[in-house]
Amino acid sequence: MGDLPMTTELLRDFIAHAEREPSAPALRTRTEKVSYAELAAMAGRAQKELDAFAPGPVAVLARKSPQAVALVLGCLAAGRPLLLPPIDLGAVALGELCARAGCVEVLAATPEDAAEHPDVVTAVISGPGDEPSGGPAVPVPVAVAEQDTVFMLTTSGSTGTPKIVPLSAGAVARFTGWAGDAFGLGPGEVVFNYAPLNFDLCLLDVWATLRHGGCVALVDPALAANPRYVCDFFAACGVTVVQGVPMLYQLLEEGVFPDVRHVIVTGDHAPVPLRAGLPRRFPRARLHNVYGCTETNDSFWHEFDAAEAAGPAPLPIGRPLPGVVVAFGPDLAPVPPDDGGTELLVWTPFQTDGYVTPDPAAATGRFVTGPDGRRFFRTGDLVRRDAAGRLFLVGRDDFQLKVRGIRVNLEQIERVLLEHDDVLEAAVVPAVDGTETRLTAFVRGTGPGRLSGLRLRTHCAMRLPRAAIPSAIRLVEQPFPRTSTGKVDRKRIG
Repeated sequence: MGDLPMTTELLRDFIAHAEREPSAPALRTRTEKVSYAELAAMAGRAQKELDAFAPGPVAVLARKSPQAVALVLGCLAAGRPLLLPPIDLGAVALGELCARAGCVEVLAATPEDAAEHPDVVTAVISGPGDEPSGGPAVPVPVAVAEQDTVFMLTTSGSTGTPKIVPLSAGAVARFTGWAGDAFGLGPGEVVFNYAPLNFDLCLLDVWATLRHGGCVALVDPALAANPRYVCDFFAACGVTVVQGVPMLYQLLEEGVFPDVRHVIVTGDHAPVPLRAGLPRRFPRARLHNVYGCTETNDSFWHEFDAAEAAGPAPLPIGRPLPGVVVAFGPDLAPVPPDDGGTELLVWTPFQTDGYVTPDPAAATGRFVTGPDGRRFFRTGDLVRRDAAGRLFLVGRDDFQLKVRGIRVNLEQIERVLLEHDDVLEAAVVPAVDGTETRLTAFVRGTGPGRLSGLRLRTHCAMRLPRAAIPSAIRLVEQPFPRTSTGKVDRKRIG
């Protein structure tokens, strides 16, 4: 069994759980529970339906649901490279993504999903229903090689057109194996899945959990912004492991969840008020700050305690995961120079080899080959190293610009604003006024009357060079608009 292809390990382990504990819960939603045996049968039927289509990659355009999870498992079992695009993409952009990936079919898991893009979806794979004549009761995984593509994810597109990130069978197997062991995602565990199905967080939330025999609590996408629903569903499921961007933890602010063993914070910088509340809401949990990119999967992690959570300093990104190798700057230095911000490069056992694109130069443009032959990914994230050797994020290279001839980093300004005790969200947006670039900071506070533009300007003046202090500060009451992956959508602010 150890010589089976790597993607088969995910399906093999899932099927083994279905056969060993058929009644064990695999998925839970607001309205239903799906056992391992039921999910395996749905995936087997989906695989059978896929036999009618021409060979080649497929796209699954689906909102998160048991049917969508079963369809993805069916595609993996069929050995079809699988593109998971954001369902809220415009029809033209979606069509371009599917064409770039070489998809022979664009599949939906339900008629409702198909109705989102009737001119793009080519078929609905039902999954549920009566067993087709001669069809399998469980998936029958097709053998694929370790280097073969199984998942094609996309970047957020927050800084441009989404890129297609292919992940090999070996990369997926290694990541789901690490995640299952690191967080104990086995039988009896309930893992909260807040991210959309196309997001890379689902490699841990969904696929690693199902590989190891845990139960996935799927948040209803239609209610994902409703704090009452999210809190009630979280409590009702008895969640033991939760991973999410800061926005999720804002929605859970009113609850206390003593069953949770692991809290994983990822994505955006977590504001101090939000961080400080985590030990109260999850009194028995270990707290983790996890750093990674879609291209590399998780790369660093840092466990922090209640004192560090409440402290004013930003959290370090932590230590590299097992097998991860890091370098810094264009010379691939083993340690970053003391210049306040150097690009981080990483190599992980879980990463892609390049983007899916017709332009060979663009496919590997952000990858650099090191002296040892490893292909390091240029993350675009700038880091600094403190006296203890810990790494901290200070911004991104694509958020740098010049103000009055001085280079500033917009994310660094946002991080300084987020260090204020009364700030929940902050975004800095540049605008050109004649020949001068002006910065406007949009800030949402913890409550009315707690903030003023003068207090925030004073806060920034004590921590930033003069050119980086925003020209204007606008206080807002509503949560910031977000992309489908939970990142602040700067295009819609202002």
